[in-house]
Amino acid sequence: MGAELTGAEIVVQALADLGVEVVFGYPGGAVLPIYDAIFAQDRIRHILVRHEQAAVHAAEGYARSTGKVGVVLVTSGPGATNAVTGITDALMDSIPLLVLTGQVPTHLIGTDAFQECDTVGITRHCSKHNYLVKDTARLGPVLHEAFYIARSGRPGPVVIDIPKDVQILKARYDKPGVTGHKTYKPQVKGDRAAIEAAVEMIAAAERPIFYTGGGIINSGPVATQLLRELAKLTGAPVTSTLMGLGTMPDDHPQFLGMLGMHGSYEANMAMNRSDLMVCLGARFDDRVTGRLDAFSPDSRKIHVDIDRSSINKTVRVDLGIIGDVGGVIEDMIKIWRARGHRAADLAAWWSDIAGWRARDSFGYRQTGPELMPQHAIKRLYELTRAQKPIISTEVGQHQMWAAQHFGFHDPNKWLTSGGLGTMGYGLPAAIGAQVANPGALVIDIAGEASIQMNIQELGTATQYRLPVKIFIINNQYMGMVRQWQELNHGGRYSESYSDSLPDFVMLAQAYGWKGIVIEGPDDLDAGIAAMLAHDGPVIVDCRVSQTANCFPMIPSGASHTDMILHASETRGEADEDAKALV
Repeated sequence: MGAELTGAEIVVQALADLGVEVVFGYPGGAVLPIYDAIFAQDRIRHILVRHEQAAVHAAEGYARSTGKVGVVLVTSGPGATNAVTGITDALMDSIPLLVLTGQVPTHLIGTDAFQECDTVGITRHCSKHNYLVKDTARLGPVLHEAFYIARSGRPGPVVIDIPKDVQILKARYDKPGVTGHKTYKPQVKGDRAAIEAAVEMIAAAERPIFYTGGGIINSGPVATQLLRELAKLTGAPVTSTLMGLGTMPDDHPQFLGMLGMHGSYEANMAMNRSDLMVCLGARFDDRVTGRLDAFSPDSRKIHVDIDRSSINKTVRVDLGIIGDVGGVIEDMIKIWRARGHRAADLAAWWSDIAGWRARDSFGYRQTGPELMPQHAIKRLYELTRAQKPIISTEVGQHQMWAAQHFGFHDPNKWLTSGGLGTMGYGLPAAIGAQVANPGALVIDIAGEASIQMNIQELGTATQYRLPVKIFIINNQYMGMVRQWQELNHGGRYSESYSDSLPDFVMLAQAYGWKGIVIEGPDDLDAGIAAMLAHDGPVIVDCRVSQTANCFPMIPSGASHTDMILHASETRGEADEDAKALV
């Protein structure tokens, strides 16, 4: 039999038994017993953030850069509600988290006690699962079960709400032998007959394309290698969602780049003209599909996903395969080889793709003497690629420019808020990634507006001596808001100008960071070199063209053939060009 422990001690012991090494959190009255238990041990490291939202984003960065479950500890009431944005972000992007929240004592629940809120009710629709534990004896089993749920199937955040008296009372704790859930049993192994059918469809296709997403990265590094092997065997082109960048090397000849609203012309046109689309670990997000009735209209569609609710949810497919995408790809490869298939003659298809690539859709035009943001990010990539940095971003134009112009060769190097689009994500995510990867170069590519959403986390990096780098693309606008106002609202820039900006160099110095200003093109390389030469945290204020827009772009609700490649183009030019090639 296990020892009799307080609820707080059970929490710490269970986390240690689960292999947790780091917890991101912020103390408060309703979790002080757990903090007291953390104080009394040295197995689990605690990272003190400055805001609970940042605790969750930091845990996301930790999880995404390692493949492990991120763990968060916050207090009741405002502690829990501050964490909701991060919890929702993790749910949208399928990030495995365990979020522990304090709660008022059980006898006060429902009385509007000080710092009480209905955490279970609030998080019911933004978490994968949640618990309110009213019995100390249930804490251990619940923690192990929650950890299993968070990381199995389609990963996601699980919330455990723990009343203060449950943390103080004692119960026996026994480490369970086998952990699971009595009803939640995700299907991991794909149906053999369905996979065989998929292989035959791929072998027969004349214009196939693999549409890959973050599910491949969540499946693990082996899945990434298997995807690359499948692409080589079939000879088919591969494209990726924003979340899937890194599944294929950015310079691989079969990789067409990111697709979707700000994706490459060749990726979007290939999706539109394909006769077979194989979706691997993606979910047909609206930023990818555009107008549904015009999305890849002539293709047969295969969808592989571990979440059965994703199959046929948005786009009707001809063949759905439920299972872990890495295992399904492995079975595809085995069946392909067993049946003696060879890569089809796709010369005509690759000729079309070469024509679309020739448009150089990520090209940009120098509009004057100002530093172009695309050039700044491209040079940042070129000067850091040898170090294989981990890149996080905030949300906006800079995020899309980073996806377009910063190359990713490997998984778990790209941390961005895809589904929720959370401004303020990048800095705490970079902190979490730096904690998990102390020897890595970690850079947050930010905007001058987004970076201020969680700017207080500069103090966290200082406290733990984390050499995070922040590279601010400073155009003095909420850039994506300004772009949409220019294109869709007659240039009425309502409240999108970033006024009263701080002196980022002085702000950096106030927190013990190094501050660097890049005023223009002539300062760029030297500024990046100075950032890399400093062994501590750095803020780079990179001042770029104020009016540069992020192209190419598919207007919201439009089809892939309505893509605008450059500012001078109008909707429909892509369609005319495609007709000439097909």
